[in-house]
Amino acid sequence: MSSARVDYIAPWWTYWLHNFPHINLRFQPVDHTFLPEDANYQQTLIFLSCVAAAGLGLNLLGLAIYLSCLCCCRKDEDEDESKKTNSCCVTWSAVAAGLVCCAAVGVGFYGNSETNDGVYQLTYSLYNANHTLGGVDNLVTGTMGSMESGLTTHLSRLDEIFAARGDFVQTLQFMQQMADSIIKQLLGLPDWDELPDLTAVANQTARVEYYRWLTYLLILILDLVICLAACLGLAKQSRWLLTTMMVFGVLTLILSWASLGAEIAAAVGTSDFCVSPDKFIMNRTKDFIRSDIVHYYLYCSQTLPNPFQQSLTVFQRSLTTMQIQIQGLLQFAVPLFPTAERDLTSIQNLLNSSEASLHQLTALLDCRGLNKDYLDALMGVCYDGVEGLLYLCLFSLLASCAFTVMLCAIPRAWRQIANRERDYDDIDEEDPFNPSARRMTSHTPGTHGNMQSFCSYSSSMGSQTSLHPPTQTVSNAPVSEYMNQTVLFGGANPRYENVPLIGRGSPPPSINSQQFRNRYSPTMRATYLSMTEDQRRHFGNDFQA
Repeated sequence: MSSARVDYIAPWWTYWLHNFPHINLRFQPVDHTFLPEDANYQQTLIFLSCVAAAGLGLNLLGLAIYLSCLCCCRKDEDEDESKKTNSCCVTWSAVAAGLVCCAAVGVGFYGNSETNDGVYQLTYSLYNANHTLGGVDNLVTGTMGSMESGLTTHLSRLDEIFAARGDFVQTLQFMQQMADSIIKQLLGLPDWDELPDLTAVANQTARVEYYRWLTYLLILILDLVICLAACLGLAKQSRWLLTTMMVFGVLTLILSWASLGAEIAAAVGTSDFCVSPDKFIMNRTKDFIRSDIVHYYLYCSQTLPNPFQQSLTVFQRSLTTMQIQIQGLLQFAVPLFPTAERDLTSIQNLLNSSEASLHQLTALLDCRGLNKDYLDALMGVCYDGVEGLLYLCLFSLLASCAFTVMLCAIPRAWRQIANRERDYDDIDEEDPFNPSARRMTSHTPGTHGNMQSFCSYSSSMGSQTSLHPPTQTVSNAPVSEYMNQTVLFGGANPRYENVPLIGRGSPPPSINSQQFRNRYSPTMRATYLSMTEDQRRHFGNDFQA
């Protein structure tokens, strides 16, 4: 390998991807050589995409089994400890999904940018190479045209002028032979028009890359929006938002696995090319360009002979000989034939322009320009391009993991929200021990009308502590009825809610604390704590009865 090839060394990740199993759809091993037009090689890339499709199927199957178990195997969540555990599980799952999704989006942005940079470097190198080859074609075509038409026309006219002088006519014939030799050497140069139009290839590549970059950008934004919307739905406890995000999460999960399959196939195929790019290019150009010319441009070593050196040398010598002949004719023929000066001067100018074209052609045919474009294209594709594809593969994996966790957490959060709403709906609004019912009772016009006489009685006494309900009502009524009257008693007149209470934290003197807590609900205990001392004493007697 020559010294110039040290500039390009295939990166290790291309060898790693190149060693991936290449199996066609009939499960037969295939050679790892990059052959994009071969049907078996195309099947190996399709097989890699099918592996990602199988991963998607397993992922969806796991989610289906999890959701089925969640729906069918319901646990008893009435205990506070169970609710707290499930709530913590959902919270941490949402946090983990959000962090993984943010990390995936960051990796995806970097990978998308790296891939775009690599493809841009490829297209830029293709444009430069096409400019070089186009310049060579223009110089060759222009020089041949000037030799075949312009020089021949002037020589024919001078042949008529110098018809009386045989030595001058012989000089003109010798110049015509030199012109034919130059044309022959130019025809021996490779016809670059037979190569694919690099400009068209670069334009098509740039167009495809633009849509690829834009698609991934939209996917990244979509993933981030879905993740943030799911977190917002969990924070707001919005069931419709969580349901919507679950549907979009499934679609994004499918999209992530599909993009992973395309990225793996593209990365493996590009790595197969990057491991041995010279071999592929020589096989593609062997039908219309000599192998020594392709080898000269691919390796560009000083030890390699220049395949154009002989043609360019003959071109240079022929031009020099013609210029010497023209100088002699201008010196010796013009004094004898003044009309020949114009044609001889035109030929001299033509030879001078041909010499300038020769220098430009020599510079363009040198291997350093095209070899630099070739190495830049390899660097862009095999380093930035393949590296960006690997980061995009990592993005797809992280995104699929994040949305899998999110799809597992959303149903549990949705069920917790549904249970909480069901608990609220199960509260009896007419329950006198419900604090909201007490507030509603105190503001109900009918209740206020029924208690008007009782309140007038309480206001006529002038003292809050002197107000006692009828004794027979307390002794004869059951406990629940007495509690209803007590609620009405405290709810009809708001002043009794502001009376300082003594011994808030203790049950009635005649009631055991444990028995009190076991028998009555927190709402009933709160009602008891709002009673006066006399009311508590009656309540204790009734409790013992």
